Amino acid sequence: MLGFMAWVMPLFVACSTFGSLNGAIFASSRLFFVGARNGHLPAALSLINISCLTPIPSLIFLGVLTLGLLFVRDVFSIINYVSYVEILFIFISVAGLLRLRQKNPDAKRPIKVSLIAPIVFLLTAGFLVIFSAFESPIEVAIGTIIILLGIPVYYVTIHKPWQWLTARSQAINSFCSKLFVCMPNSEKLE
Repeated sequence: MLGFMAWVMPLFVACSTFGSLNGAIFASSRLFFVGARNGHLPAALSLINISCLTPIPSLIFLGVLTLGLLFVRDVFSIINYVSYVEILFIFISVAGLLRLRQKNPDAKRPIKVSLIAPIVFLLTAGFLVIFSAFESPIEVAIGTIIILLGIPVYYVTIHKPWQWLTARSQAINSFCSKLFVCMPNSEKLE
């Protein structure tokens, strides 16, 4: 249809993909940064470079994770892990919101939505979770085990942190602070 200008379409698709990936990288590093700032990840990930005001340790951590994923031969298994875990947590979140709506029907809500849309969304998400379990049970089992391993990690690191682990975390935090010329962010989310 475009004739001799047909090369323009793949170029625009590549530029769009590059821009989308660039935004996703910066957004993902901010998620690690905020999680660390609120005490859910190692404090070293909450450091901000003093000249650029960017979370450089968090960006480097995301880069290392990405490089680690490059060694996985089957990219479709990674896609299955991510999509299953994501839709599972979306399902849990929407179910929790519906439960809150049932438990506190008169609570002040800035946005009022008919119950039909969240229920249809919940059923769709539930279908995707169940379908994933039948379609790729090994990936679903491994993803579920990884999620459940987060419970003991939470108790060891956040709920009742081990003393030697806290000391090691402080040493890593100090090292990253010096290496990346960073300092802790003073703002915390309330």
